[in-house]
Formats: sequence, structure tokens, C-alpha cells
Amino acid sequence: MNAIDYGIQCIKDEAEALLELIPKMDEQFERAVELMYRCHGKIIVTGVGKSGHVGAKIAATLSSTGTPSFFINPLDVFHGDLGVMTSDDVVLAISNSGQTDELLRFIPMVLQMEIPIIAMSGNANSLLAKYANCHLNVSVSHEADPLNLAPTSSATAQMVMGDALAVALIKKRHFKPQDFAQFHPGGELGKRLLTTAQDVMRTVDMPVISPEMKLGEAIILVSKGKLGLGIAMEGDHVAGLITDGDIRRAMERWQAQFFDHTVSDIMTRDPKAVTLETKISDIQRIMNKYKIHSVLVTDHERHLLGVVDHYSCMI
Repeated sequence: MNAIDYGIQCIKDEAEALLELIPKMDEQFERAVELMYRCHGKIIVTGVGKSGHVGAKIAATLSSTGTPSFFINPLDVFHGDLGVMTSDDVVLAISNSGQTDELLRFIPMVLQMEIPIIAMSGNANSLLAKYANCHLNVSVSHEADPLNLAPTSSATAQMVMGDALAVALIKKRHFKPQDFAQFHPGGELGKRLLTTAQDVMRTVDMPVISPEMKLGEAIILVSKGKLGLGIAMEGDHVAGLITDGDIRRAMERWQAQFFDHTVSDIMTRDPKAVTLETKISDIQRIMNKYKIHSVLVTDHERHLLGVVDHYSCMI
């Protein structure tokens, strides 16, 4: 076997280990989700070694999806970190063997504070499982490494069980993309879901025309505006809108008579408009639905405030 073959075998072994988890999903999982859902404090995730690294990732995933969580090393508990825990919290303790000494020495303190414990281990008969309110069985038949020693399949099983908890809580909490964006304001998704029309709209040098304007004159203003459109105004109210496409179609239809017509002959009298508070993600949906490349920004009395085009939404 070459390196690729070894890699493929590792992936197969870990995939099989994950499938072994499915029959173990029982009422213990439901109880764990319910404990976490009804937690009025924080989910405190703890573990040692590789289980600790997995626990840190699980805590981060929970926190980013609406379940306040953080990771604590059980060794640090003996040096003051116990002070962050309250009776409103829930502890998620992770250990492949369920017999990790450093973790077990932490458990009596948790029990004394009457904090519920969710155990995640590969040993349903372990001391950790015994003292827990519920136990998530993540046992695997063998590790992916040839020596059956390195935490490979077992660590993957822990990680996936943590994801399963997070996903179940997302569904139970009716967590939405907008909620996700609140926890990820710096990411692309967060920007699209939190940025509004007011943040990106164009407000100067807008191609404003009148409904009575001849199309020959309107073409010049549309071209200067560089938005591919002209906004027809009656006083300070939006009356309609023409686009490059409207102009091309009118030229094909009327040919030599094109210059005899006015903007009102071809304008859309009820162009798509949004408010200052409309999210960029909603504007993109409008553009995609109606196959347009720009929307007007107006107030409730149809006063023109700005224009948002397709390129403005590419943040």
C-alpha cells in the first residue's frame, strides 16, 4: 500500500466508526439535549488531552449557534477556575475511557454544586458514566491508526456527537441565519445579513429624469449616471424608472420615431424599492427573484433616498 491507500483506509475506518454511533442514539441523547436546552446558565465543556481539544471545538460550535458555552480544563479548576461555575450551568464532560483521573477528581465538586453532568465517553460502565445525569456513548470498535492506540476514530466520534448536539439544539431553538449572523458579524454571512441599504446605497450624482423628458435627452443622463438606469421624478416623489434594456427595446420598436417619445412612454411606474433598514441579503433575494440589477431606496412616501445596485451588494 502507498500513502494514498493508507489515507483512504483511514477515512473509511473513521466513516465506519461514525455509522456505529447511529444505533447508540437513544433517550440519553434526548435527555442531554433537553438539559442543554433548559440550561439557564452556560454549558461548561471539559476534557483532558485530545478530548479536551475536541471539547474546545464543541464549546465554540455551541456558542456560535445560540447555546452559551465555554471550555474549561479540569486541571485549572483546582487553581481558581471553579469560580466561574454556578448551579444554573450544565457540565459536558468528555473522556474516551470515562476513567480519566484528572476529570474524575473534578466531578465531586460539580456534584456538590448540584450541577447536572452530561458524560460523553466510550465506556458506558465507567465512573464518569455512573455519576452523570445522562451518558452519550461514543465507543468505537477500533481506532483508525494501525496500532489501535492514537485517538483517531474515537476523537472523530466525539466531535460528531458534539455536532449532533449542536444541530439538535439549533432545531429546538428555531435558530435562524439572522441569529447566526449576530454571533459572526465579521464573516461574509454576517455582513450580508447585518448590512443594510443605508450602508451601501448611492446617494450622489443619481440619474434623475422627468417623465416628460424626451428619450434622446434621457439616454445622455442614464449614460452619465453609470447605473444603467434613470429615475423618473415628479417633484420629490418617484414616478417611475427606465433601464438600458427599456431603451434598447424602445429603439428596436420605434426606430426613427424613438426620439419623438418621452420617458413616460417606457418607464416602469412601480419600480422595486426598499427602505433604509432593508438588509442586503433581502435586497439580493429581490434582485434574484425579479431578475433586476438595482433597487431604489425610498421612504414610505416614495421620496428618493438612494440606489443600491448589484455591485453594492458584493461585500
